[in-house]
Amino acid sequence: MKKLLSVAFVLFTWLSLNAQPHTIPGSYTNIKYDESNRLYYENEGQKFYADTAGPRYTIKQLLGNPEGTEDGLSFDFGDLKGTFTYGLIPYGKAPHPLPVFRLTSPLVNGKVTANVKRDFRYPYDFVGWEENKGFTLGYRLTDEKGMIVFDGEVSVEGTGPFKVIPTIYEGPFVNNISATEAVIWFETSEPVISTLSINNKVMEDAAPETHHEFKVSGLTPGTKYDYTVKVASLSQTYHITTAPKAGSRKPFIFAYTSDSRHATGSGERMIYGANAYIMKKMAALSYQQGAAFVQFTGDMINGYLSNKEEQLVQYTNWKKSIEPFWHYMPFYIGQGNHEALGYIFKDKDGVQKAFIDKFPYDTQSAESAFRDAFVNPENGPLSEDNNQYDPNPNEVDFPSYKENVFHYTYDNVAMIVLNSDYWYAPSLNRNSSTSGGLHGYLMDNQLEWLHKIIKGFEQDASIDHIFVTQHTPVFPNGGHSGDDMWYSGNNEKRPHIAGKPIQKGIIERRDEYLDILINQSKKVVAILTGDEHNYNRLQLTKEVPIYPENYPHKKLNVSRSIYQINNGASGAPYYGQEKLPWSAFTKVFSVENAVCLFYVKGKSINMKVLNPDTLNEIDEIKIR
Repeated sequence: MKKLLSVAFVLFTWLSLNAQPHTIPGSYTNIKYDESNRLYYENEGQKFYADTAGPRYTIKQLLGNPEGTEDGLSFDFGDLKGTFTYGLIPYGKAPHPLPVFRLTSPLVNGKVTANVKRDFRYPYDFVGWEENKGFTLGYRLTDEKGMIVFDGEVSVEGTGPFKVIPTIYEGPFVNNISATEAVIWFETSEPVISTLSINNKVMEDAAPETHHEFKVSGLTPGTKYDYTVKVASLSQTYHITTAPKAGSRKPFIFAYTSDSRHATGSGERMIYGANAYIMKKMAALSYQQGAAFVQFTGDMINGYLSNKEEQLVQYTNWKKSIEPFWHYMPFYIGQGNHEALGYIFKDKDGVQKAFIDKFPYDTQSAESAFRDAFVNPENGPLSEDNNQYDPNPNEVDFPSYKENVFHYTYDNVAMIVLNSDYWYAPSLNRNSSTSGGLHGYLMDNQLEWLHKIIKGFEQDASIDHIFVTQHTPVFPNGGHSGDDMWYSGNNEKRPHIAGKPIQKGIIERRDEYLDILINQSKKVVAILTGDEHNYNRLQLTKEVPIYPENYPHKKLNVSRSIYQINNGASGAPYYGQEKLPWSAFTKVFSVENAVCLFYVKGKSINMKVLNPDTLNEIDEIKIR
């Protein structure tokens, strides 16, 4: 079971990290400590120090340290300036409960009060808090410029004086649903023992936790189950439906999209870190269409941060945007480049000189923050340790792949989720002297694992269709022609480990990847990608030109066709189409917001692409 660190312990860890040096992984180069244990990057005799600024916001701060009063609640949000909007949440009275905001108050020195007795007296008590002697208040914080910073909630007992009790501020969410199992998880404002009731069984935390994760087994395939989570005196009830028995080939739908970092336009399009406006619509439409699950592959948030606590705030904002639908259907999440978290080295004028994945990897890397924020299957490779370039085979030199590379199945479909931004060093493209992972590159151990998993699914009679997804397109079409798996046709781009470039360049590695999907598989239907903020599809056949002029290396044999379906249209600022070798084969390019819906019916698959904002159809095609 995953144990998310308590806020207090995370803060203690952050302080410790800034006071004590940690071993610099041998996979990096030109990263050192000075005599004061300050971390720096050295280049041509110059030292550039890591940014040590604290987080802009933390979850602890934005939970507001609420306290009950005679008439309601008081909050203290620290140094936040702006407004506090609040209202009751109708848990148990609506299938997708959201706060019904009623009033707004200014923050005064970060403090504010809510007078529940006055503001939600009869006839405004639509949740029955006076009768039930308890309720949950939802609130929204905006900063002094009007940007929405956070959506929070607090649970309360009493009718005055009021008592604050442990609150579910994220979830409950459902994940890892199979024919007989499911995982239900949520986060609470303070450590508490919670319970889950499902299938006439009651499960309980072994000890007080803030991260609650229950694995439910012994379920019946294709069956709907109500479940109830209880924290303190309040409970919430929703339902899940298990997958059909593997290979039953019953019709079902799944959804795909990516790239929802916050955009321009203010309002919910710009909740700190995420475009909650479009993501809420993505989730609502997917649920309304009956999707069994949603695959979302990368760039949930703005990211590119140096502090894990601030990263977790942005992740929470993203999760809250789709929470009312995640109660029922699972969202499987892949990692993208905007999930970058690292050491950012700057000159004295604040100009960035280098950016590498943060260490210690097990607690501070982008991969560790991603693992703490989400629940995904734990069946991926271990890490890139012990690859042929590893400088210290007996030491940890790379972050974990746990929960950022994985696979899952639903009936006769297998989904393989890859990480093309692993150990990502955003500055590597322009400056390789730190070493690090390259945007768009699938590293050796991950590729070897993929080959093994594909081989297993090829031999599995219950699986007819395989989808593979990673954040970066194999063939970019608009916005990322200078990187992804193309780099303007420059095969010299590649990761560097311990100061040395690895053997295969980005285009060579692209072809090795495609060879596994095309020539070593008959079941791979499509590659689902994002990164470029648009929707388009490309059917790769032997007629499609995919190489730069005078390419000197061995070329791929395209023995059968597969699709690349790019959908990075979940609200991040759009990218227009560029002219590339394969442009003539790229179809239905659109910058509308889009969700791809796959209708699986036995051996056939149709895809329909809809705009969740306007509900118009963008594309429709039979892909198998």
